[in-house]
Amino acid sequence: MKIHLILNGTPREMKVAPDRRVVDLLREDLGLTGVKEGCGSGECGTCTILVDGEARLSCLLLAAQLDGCRLTTIEGLAQDGRLHPVQQAFIDQGAVQCGYCTPGMILAAVDLLNRQPHPTREAIRVALSGNLCRCTGYQMIVDAVETAARRMREGEDA
Repeated sequence: MKIHLILNGTPREMKVAPDRRVVDLLREDLGLTGVKEGCGSGECGTCTILVDGEARLSCLLLAAQLDGCRLTTIEGLAQDGRLHPVQQAFIDQGAVQCGYCTPGMILAAVDLLNRQPHPTREAIRVALSGNLCRCTGYQMIVDAVETAARRMREGEDA
């Protein structure tokens, strides 16, 4: 079947099998390897993408569900060669260790900050609770999201 979508700001038309998972479409067909697959069952969050601005798990979505949607992966988050404030805050706060969970964490944080520009630390933890990290212990990740929230509110550059 044919689907039409906007992928990282670029309109796309593609032919997909109705049962093709989005994580496979993105990684295997389109080479967007920032999208990771950890569990394949919606438990780890490593495959998080934004669909119409909302964090979604690409391992649980079928490509056919994307018709007419706006999709953002970690590859499409930076604009004009500048990192998104959440990406920059993750670097600045040392919230990146092995990096496997990082794209999903960042996109989940972007979704949170777009909906809630003044999150508490508890709200940040809840918003990221579907994203597992085996390296950091989460403190630096929460610090990074808090830093990004402040920078975004104050209009600071990334």
